[in-house]
Amino acid sequence: MVALRRRSKAEIQVRVAKFLSGIPVLIAAIALGAGGSRAAENGAGPACANQGALGVSRVVSLDTTAGLHVGLKTYPQTLALGDKEVVLTFDDGPLPGATDKVLDALKAECVRATFFLIGRNAQAHPALARREIAEGHSVGHHSWSHPYKTLRGIAPDAAIAEIEKGLAADQQAATGVAWTGGRPTTPFFRFPGFADTPAALKWLDAQNIATFGADVWASDWTEQTPQAELALLMKRLERSRGGIVLLHDTRKQTVAMIPAFLKALKQGGYKIVHLTPGATPPALKNAPPGWTSETEAILKNIMPGLANRTAGAAVPIRRTGE
Repeated sequence: MVALRRRSKAEIQVRVAKFLSGIPVLIAAIALGAGGSRAAENGAGPACANQGALGVSRVVSLDTTAGLHVGLKTYPQTLALGDKEVVLTFDDGPLPGATDKVLDALKAECVRATFFLIGRNAQAHPALARREIAEGHSVGHHSWSHPYKTLRGIAPDAAIAEIEKGLAADQQAATGVAWTGGRPTTPFFRFPGFADTPAALKWLDAQNIATFGADVWASDWTEQTPQAELALLMKRLERSRGGIVLLHDTRKQTVAMIPAFLKALKQGGYKIVHLTPGATPPALKNAPPGWTSETEAILKNIMPGLANRTAGAAVPIRRTGE
């Protein structure tokens, strides 16, 4: 009986020692749990496995009821982002051999973006559209075929039909859910060439769809080396102190630039803001005094030339990352 009591006492001592040694771990777990809760409250999403990554600083969930027009290149207001906060957006995809490389780079840095898809590209490459959704990105819309003449250069009814067909193709490809009218799953739209029209804007507003311009662009529709594009973009971001950035995930030079761009953003102290649909009216800021639409000035010069293109011509589906 004495030996049995001694063994019991020894067991108790071992258990007490194990309990005491586990207290720091328990405290750490509680602290991590509290931190995780705070991260969720801030909308930054799950913790990033890559501790040195750029990541997402915060998520802004936008209420798009009655529409929304943002982006200082086109509209006299934009999202009220903080100093050096950046929203990444990509147009014209998805494109195999290009979009997937952009997604790889974003995933490596735990960054999320908004992709504005051309409907027929989404229909042709639904796996890439689904991957964008699966990896936490937002999938917006960029018309069905990105007409060369822009939506401004075709009949009003045809322009709205282009938007509707694109919405249906994008949503079906990305989510498998048919769009039958009204507010789509992701109510974000960008006009090809920023060439909006009063009729199309009115229609989008009635569907509770936000219309996005941009605050900063890389001019990646022009031929540049990745290094030149990066230098230009960072120079423009330094001047603007952040904003909604337009890039094209179909451009080979941009695809090559993205990894270095994400590292430059981190080194420069920039923070990523991710946009999602939501129920919160967005905070907006007005354009500075003397503002004019940069895109309107560009369109005024190019629309006469576009009018001479073949009726119905559209941007071809790119098969390589040119």
